[in-house]
Amino acid sequence: MSRSNPSESQGDLDILGSPRALPYSVENPCAACEIREMSICGVLDCEELDALIKILTRQTFETHDPIIDEGESADFVFNVTGGAVKLFKLLPDGRRQITGFLYEGDFLGMAMNDVYSYSAEAVGDVSLCRFNRRKLEGLLDTFPKLERRLLSMASNELAQAQDQMLLLGRKTAQEKLCSFLLSLSRRAETRGYDPSILHLPMSRNDIGDFLGLTTETVSRTFTNLKRDGVIRLLEGGRVQINDIDQLQDMAEGA
Repeated sequence: MSRSNPSESQGDLDILGSPRALPYSVENPCAACEIREMSICGVLDCEELDALIKILTRQTFETHDPIIDEGESADFVFNVTGGAVKLFKLLPDGRRQITGFLYEGDFLGMAMNDVYSYSAEAVGDVSLCRFNRRKLEGLLDTFPKLERRLLSMASNELAQAQDQMLLLGRKTAQEKLCSFLLSLSRRAETRGYDPSILHLPMSRNDIGDFLGLTTETVSRTFTNLKRDGVIRLLEGGRVQINDIDQLQDMAEGA
């Protein structure tokens, strides 16, 4: 079962992992939210947000806390407002395959059926806005632009799944890791952060699980990229990209 903690947190983490105070009040949690423009509520004006606030619950999770569990009733959907979330599916032999990572502004819990098709777990401290799925669906008729935003997010999710299939099936270990770093760089840039400084809160084991590599291969590839001067490994799980063009070439096998 998923576990929730619907209490106000004392701070959020941005995509670079820096703590920051919550930018809004409990009475109006959306008015000054710094990630509003990149989330589902970015299409709503201040008056329209009032309807969304009525079905919103703030939640916080700690490292390894389950957020949703595969197969359980898909009663809620979530907007990630801070930290990182890893998505995974359970395999018949008990292992799990990580299928993606979500960051602030991303949407979690969309389901075609009445149950979740994957599980989600907190990577470090995570803050979320939780919405009752049925109540949110009820707002879509009132606010068609909200429905269009959700469809756009679903389309992006499908495109990412297709990219992941290519990543797992057609690339070498080095190409996989370089592609992964480039995807984080592009994500950071679209959110207004420095695309050359990446925060990787997930473990090397998680990265390997996501990319279809062993932990040893991931660590060795990071070391090789550092040795060649393509990246620099910083404290706090951060990676600095020294040569984005070379990283791109290596991702493409050039």
